[in-house]
Amino acid sequence: MRHEKSVGLLNKAIEDELSAVHQYMYFHFHCDDQGFDLLARLFRRTAIEEMLHIEKLAERILFLKGQVELGTAAKVKKVQEVKEMLTMARSMEEESAKAYNLWANECSTNADSASKQIFESLVTDEERHYDQYDTEIDNLGKFGDSYLALQSIERSKNRESGGAAPV
Repeated sequence: MRHEKSVGLLNKAIEDELSAVHQYMYFHFHCDDQGFDLLARLFRRTAIEEMLHIEKLAERILFLKGQVELGTAAKVKKVQEVKEMLTMARSMEEESAKAYNLWANECSTNADSASKQIFESLVTDEERHYDQYDTEIDNLGKFGDSYLALQSIERSKNRESGGAAPV
């Protein structure tokens, strides 16, 4: 089996996913620090899902006898304002879904249906992430700063009652 093109696309996807993991963990840390537990958990959960994507992509590369590239050129953007975080996350997910759709088609053209299926499953996940971030942006638009204040108050109530802040 010779699928150099697929290996290249799979490695591009790994780079994309690694960048997302770093960015989402940065957002997680800052939302957690500000007391926005719901959003902190969302960013953390998404980062973990992106790590699972990396694992799936790497397994396919190794099956194809390719070399897994774990370098990432993208730098974490130092965004600390919640709406900007959510907008950036939504945009990242949209771009990934578009790229993975194209790459699925390219794998199909190169007679690599297994890699095509991986990219198609990633599209589904990225679209779900997009929808989650879009919903949170809508919530901020509807409820404004009250939406964030309620998350912070909930954390304070949990701590007051002796409960630990959820991770």
